[in-house]
Amino acid sequence: MVTIHLRYELDDTKLDDFEEYGRRWVGLVNRLGGEHHGYFLPSEGDSDVAYALFTFPSLARYEQYRQEAATDPECQAAFELARTTGCIKRYERRFLRPLDA
Repeated sequence: MVTIHLRYELDDTKLDDFEEYGRRWVGLVNRLGGEHHGYFLPSEGDSDVAYALFTFPSLARYEQYRQEAATDPECQAAFELARTTGCIKRYERRFLRPLDA
């Protein structure tokens, strides 16, 4: 299992656009074989940082998802939303594994 942690730096004047972007990706990740754990948006403190977490059964399955997303029309529309609105300034991606106790 691999969990992907995304940290976004946002244009804080375009949070509504980012919320729409996030709503789209929750459904898309789930449709394409992952389990989305949600987006976590600014509340108090930093107003330009958000996070997302989603899991795939393996790194290989995540890579397959990436290939599918590259040609999926709904995924491309979500990417285009972020690009045209400029709601995301930059993002970082980390790969995490659970600690088996």
